[in-house]
Amino acid sequence: MTRVRWAAVPAALSLLATAACGSVGQADSSVAGKDALVIGVQSDQPGLGERIGSTENGYDSYDGFDIDIAKEIARQLEVPAANVTFKPVTSKEREELIESGDVDFVVGSYSITPERKTRVKFAGPYYVAHQDILVRKSNPAPLRDLHGLGGKRLCMVPGSQSFQRVRTEQGVPVVPVEAKGYGECLDKLIAGRLDAVSTDDLILAGLASKAAKTGDYMRMVNAPFSDERYGVGLRKDDVDGCEAINEAITKMYQSDFVRLTLNRWFKPTGLELTDTVPQFEGCI
Repeated sequence: MTRVRWAAVPAALSLLATAACGSVGQADSSVAGKDALVIGVQSDQPGLGERIGSTENGYDSYDGFDIDIAKEIARQLEVPAANVTFKPVTSKEREELIESGDVDFVVGSYSITPERKTRVKFAGPYYVAHQDILVRKSNPAPLRDLHGLGGKRLCMVPGSQSFQRVRTEQGVPVVPVEAKGYGECLDKLIAGRLDAVSTDDLILAGLASKAAKTGDYMRMVNAPFSDERYGVGLRKDDVDGCEAINEAITKMYQSDFVRLTLNRWFKPTGLELTDTVPQFEGCI
């Protein structure tokens, strides 16, 4: 792959929250200075991050909006595609894998929260999703809003904030049904082992599209109740890497990459998409 060196983004267009001067002596350990990257991604979220098979060399192959974002970040960091490895992560283990150095950064429907920011640094966000609810289209009693979940069986994925937003923050008395990931949530919803899945609308749209391919039709309630700011999680002391990734994301919006990629993956679902540039996190 051709290595491209980007010029600095004009200040009037850039939404970078901090100046592009990182910490002295940090470049060697920063993702901004590496010639190979291991990127943590989700593997069971259709449309966002999904394992779709193996390459000729035996490596897992992934596809989705988050995967395209991760590839473009790596390209703008001047890392050849052949030197980029995707590692599947679960919501529960993202912080641990970043802290241990098993992954250089994570792009995987990773909502920025105060609790997570105590352990990792976030670049971006690169998109703002909204938590919503997915139910079976055949449900005899249509669910119209969040409070209709009271007493219902709701999927709970360890490490994800979505379940707690419903039960703890919103105070809705739901019955937890645990699953390892949202792919398993969909399986249990189809099988009638739970009543609803509530998480980011992009995840739900991808799940609904996957279910429809097998004749299992789902319905989005379209009652959003939170902002989910998708960030790129990286080591807490990697200021240089954070600033470099922020610059890459800014360029993605300037070049229309984000809008075109969102439309590629989600326009067929009918989900209302947002293509305005989100306000970035600071890197210092």
